Amino acid sequence: MDCRRFSYRPRCSYCHRSAPSGTNPNTPNNFPKNNALIQSFYGLAYTPLGSQLPDCGNSIDEVIEDIQLMSQLTTRIRLYGADCNQSSLVLSAIQQTQVNMSVYLGNYPSATDNGTAYERQRGEIQVALQNYGANNVAGVTVGNEFVLDYVTGQGQSDPNGPAGDEAAAMLIPWINDTRSMLADLNLGKTIPVGNSDAGSYFNTKVLEAVDYGMSNVHPWFANQSIQDAAGWTADFFNTTNVQPAALLANDPKMYIAETGWPTDTSELNANPNDGPSIASAGNLQIFLNTFVCAANANSTGYFFFEFSDEPWKATEYGGVEGYWGLFNSNKTLKPINIPNCNTTST
Repeated sequence: MDCRRFSYRPRCSYCHRSAPSGTNPNTPNNFPKNNALIQSFYGLAYTPLGSQLPDCGNSIDEVIEDIQLMSQLTTRIRLYGADCNQSSLVLSAIQQTQVNMSVYLGNYPSATDNGTAYERQRGEIQVALQNYGANNVAGVTVGNEFVLDYVTGQGQSDPNGPAGDEAAAMLIPWINDTRSMLADLNLGKTIPVGNSDAGSYFNTKVLEAVDYGMSNVHPWFANQSIQDAAGWTADFFNTTNVQPAALLANDPKMYIAETGWPTDTSELNANPNDGPSIASAGNLQIFLNTFVCAANANSTGYFFFEFSDEPWKATEYGGVEGYWGLFNSNKTLKPINIPNCNTTST
C-alpha cells in the first residue's frame, strides 16, 4: 500500500513483443477470447503502464490490449490518478473495444504542492469527460492513501486526530470542487465522488463528504496466513469500514479498493516469508479460491489488486512490490485458474 509503487519506470518489459492471447490491437472491437479468463471479478485495480510524470510512456494500443483482457474478467476497473492522459486513454479504449466496462476515474493529489497535482488531474478528468462523456464512468475518486501518508508523516496514527483533521481540511475542498466541476459539465447523470485510503485510516469528516469510500485491505501486509487471509479481509472490511460508514448520515457506499496476494519477491530486499505464508502463485490461487466467490456471494464490492506485474517496482523497492498481478508483465496469465462464479451487480 505504498504510493511510490505508482511512479514511472521504462516500459522495457513491453517492448518488441506480439499481442497477448485474448487481444487484437488492430481491431479493438473484434478480439479473440481467452478461454482461461472468466468474468468472475467485481472489479480490478488498474494503472496503465507509463502513466506517471514526467515520462508519460503510455499508449492507446497498450490500453486497448489491457481493456480487451480485463473485460474478460470484470465489468469494472478503478484508476488511481489522471496524469498522462490516462483517463482519456481508458475511456477511448472502452469505447473502441465496445465492451461492457465502467471505470472509477482517479485524482491522486499531493499534500505538499498547494493543490498543483489536484488541479492538473482535475483538468485531465474534465477533458476526458468532455470528449468521451460519462456513460462508462462510475465515479471519481479523490485521494489515495492521502490521510495515511499525511498522518504517518506527522508521526501520528489516529486518522481522526489533529493530523487526520488537517488532511481532511485539504481533501474535502477538493472533493467538493470535483463534485461542482462534474455538475457544471451537465453530463446527464450524477457521477458519485469518493475517496480511497488504507483501511485503518479513514477520517470521519472525509467519509461524511463523499458518496463512497474505497478501502485498501491487504492480508499480506497484516501478516495473515494464506489460510486466514480471505476471512480476515472480509471481517476487517466489515468491522472497520462498512459498519462505521453505515452509522454516518450520508451512509457512503464502501468498497475494497485493493486486496490480493503477491506471487514472488525480488533479489533486492528479498524475503518471501514476510508473513506466515509465502508469496507464490499457489497462494494467490488459494486466495482467489477463498475470497472471490465468497465476496461475490456477500455482495461485496472489491477491486482485486492488480491487473499485471510491474517489474520496475521489484527493481526500485524490492520485496513483493512488483508481483501482485493476475498477469505477468508481458500480459500472459500466471499459472492460476480463475474462479467461476457470478458477480454482484451492486
